[in-house]
Amino acid sequence: MIRLVQLGNGSSRRVAVVEEPRLRCLIEVQSVYELAKRCLGSGGKLSDLALALAQGEMLDYNAIYAGASEWRLLAPIDVPGEPARLTVSGTGLTHLGSAMDRQAMHKSESQKATEPVTDSMKMFQWGVEGGRPAPGEIGIAPEWFYKGNGGILRGPFEPLTVPVYAEDGGEEAELAGIYVIGEDCVPYRMGMVTGNEFSDHKFEKRNYLNLAGSKLRTCGIGPELVVGAAFQSIAGEVRIQRGAATIWSKKVETGEANMCHSLANLEHHHFKFEAHRRPGDVHVHFFGAHSLSFGDGFELEDGDWMEVRFDGFGRALRNPIRIEQKAADRFVAVHRLE
Repeated sequence: MIRLVQLGNGSSRRVAVVEEPRLRCLIEVQSVYELAKRCLGSGGKLSDLALALAQGEMLDYNAIYAGASEWRLLAPIDVPGEPARLTVSGTGLTHLGSAMDRQAMHKSESQKATEPVTDSMKMFQWGVEGGRPAPGEIGIAPEWFYKGNGGILRGPFEPLTVPVYAEDGGEEAELAGIYVIGEDCVPYRMGMVTGNEFSDHKFEKRNYLNLAGSKLRTCGIGPELVVGAAFQSIAGEVRIQRGAATIWSKKVETGEANMCHSLANLEHHHFKFEAHRRPGDVHVHFFGAHSLSFGDGFELEDGDWMEVRFDGFGRALRNPIRIEQKAADRFVAVHRLE
């Protein structure tokens, strides 16, 4: 298992292997995407090629992480110059904690007394019953959502934005799989990253059919792409900081042991669509959250910091929240070209 980061200084880029507390830069490639394309061309492994190319300069990871270097951490995957070639999507109702939060979110006061099970909980229960098929077999489809293209990805320390048309913004601490599609139309997993999927929970709470629109928001991943990580049982922690105080925190767990779907089943149901197997494309696919601060009644404010950390996945992902001023909202008119 190795961990990779992407770095930029405004004029150039680097890929580096994490060798705490330093970063060893790779030669010959300037992006993880370029590294992956070389692997697809040669039939080699990403980890082997990365280690073979790790012959460049050494950088101080502590200084970069603290913002005291000319180098800054980028999202650990992108398609340089072609953000539309990267698809960001996710799977929900995969963890018991999130299923309970969604159950509460989608029930009105009257429904709590008369309808004990929502559609969300039904879908979660279907996952429990049929989401872990035998190897090579197809299980029940999970909840699936689209978030956007590569333009919505944010790296560590970049703000996640609540736009003027949104009602809310809240963290969703998850792991995400990173995939590239080969010339043979086969998806290849490059690794996994710490993620903050970020969503508009107030909008979704109005009606669960608002889920699709609530997901069209920025999201954070990184700092590190973990190549070769096990996905059985992974412990983590999510925190919300306001000023110097931690106002909410929770231990979280992910991995197949804590989910109602197997990883293979989640991947099958994403890549069964031919449009998701276009050669050269990249996919960032979130695997679902364990717990949300929104489920505990917290509402994030402008300037709050969200922090997500998972054991074995390197340094924490930290992003501030930025709430756009409602006065800036404007009507978007469509012009005629007919």
